[in-house]
Amino acid sequence: MPHTPTVFLIDDDQAVRDAIGLLLQASGLAVETFASAADFLEAGVVQRPGCLVLDVRMPGLSGLDLQKQLRAQGYRIPIIFMTGHGDVPMAIRAMKAGAFDFIEKPFQGQILLARIREALDLDSRERRRQACRDSAAARMALLSPREREVLERVAEGQYNKVIAAELGISLSTVEIHRKRVMEKLKAESLSDLIRLLALLNAQS
Repeated sequence: MPHTPTVFLIDDDQAVRDAIGLLLQASGLAVETFASAADFLEAGVVQRPGCLVLDVRMPGLSGLDLQKQLRAQGYRIPIIFMTGHGDVPMAIRAMKAGAFDFIEKPFQGQILLARIREALDLDSRERRRQACRDSAAARMALLSPREREVLERVAEGQYNKVIAAELGISLSTVEIHRKRVMEKLKAESLSDLIRLLALLNAQS
């Protein structure tokens, strides 16, 4: 069963965790709270859908340290930083490193809620895109080396006769390979092939 998109709230201040946690729950959002970045990592929930809300400054592993570690491991969960006035330069650095947003304290609950919902929407869209990429990659892996060669040339707009001449094979063989490429990639037209290749290229 797929997990419900969850707000993972990390703050060393119990009062902050309780206040924001209640706000999110009252708004119908699923929330899980952690007293430290280390606790969050140990919980093994980083792959689940959702977003992170955390302070820039925390004892032990800081918010920036956690962001850096997650990015290094390939995780792209949206991160919203909460920051005091003196931490704004650090928050800007976090934004440049890929954070979704930072919100200065004290902040209005509705502003935080709005940004969290946007972050959850972004995570949902990115997960759908990644699922499409994974599916496309799996289909691409079914192609033989020769079928890949034909696909590359078809995508470049080459005619079958030109492809046959370049690869040193007959026109009918090109047509057979082309048909198999379309079947394996579940493409009904050349535009389908182009979109699929563009999707894969966007990942690299």
